[in-house]
Amino acid sequence: MRPSGRDLSEMRPVSIETGFTKHAEGSCLIKMGDTHVLCTATIEDRVPPFIKGSGLGWVTAEYGMLPRATNTRMRREAASGKQGGRTVEIQRLIGRALRAGVDRVALGERQITVDCDVIQADGGTRCASITGGWVALRLAVNKLMKAGDVISDPLVDPVAAVSCGIYAGQPVLDLDYPEDSEAGVDGNFIMTGSGKLIEVQMSAEGSVFNRAQLDQLLGLAEKGVGELVAAQKAATA
Repeated sequence: MRPSGRDLSEMRPVSIETGFTKHAEGSCLIKMGDTHVLCTATIEDRVPPFIKGSGLGWVTAEYGMLPRATNTRMRREAASGKQGGRTVEIQRLIGRALRAGVDRVALGERQITVDCDVIQADGGTRCASITGGWVALRLAVNKLMKAGDVISDPLVDPVAAVSCGIYAGQPVLDLDYPEDSEAGVDGNFIMTGSGKLIEVQMSAEGSVFNRAQLDQLLGLAEKGVGELVAAQKAATA
């Protein structure tokens, strides 16, 4: 039924290659099917002015897509002189999601910036960015702990995200682009490794949905996030 031939509750193949870049304190290339995202984490001994002197750390994110990440070339946002609304919304989402799994007191007064650059897009780029972004963050924090710069682990729980939707009348897990572009209902579920919800984005894009269908999608999301968290832990072990 699905264009890819996958079962309704089947994820795309997931791989996470750590240490993908030389200079970043933490980095990985995450592949969720044909969606490939490079995630890097940078540690800085500064924080935004609004929390300076508070003793709290900060985790933020930036997101972008390469011009040929999609099937037609997109103009670089730098060439237009400003970021698009979608880019700003996604990078704020990534930052919020990652901070939900961080003890900012334990992190100390420093900032970690997670950059998520989409090399190739086939649906679910924000979910892949959050999932890979946590891996890059984990690796950067490991360096802080190894150096003795933080005493207790500030990452209290893994954070991962997956898309779910209703395609051809059926609830499906981990939508690729052909499904995402035609789904009657589309949603992104961001969760912790312990199964707590951080954020849910759901919208009817051609058909409405009821409580029972929402529960089905949540069940699929729990399954998918569980698999992603297992991949995160294996990559950072």
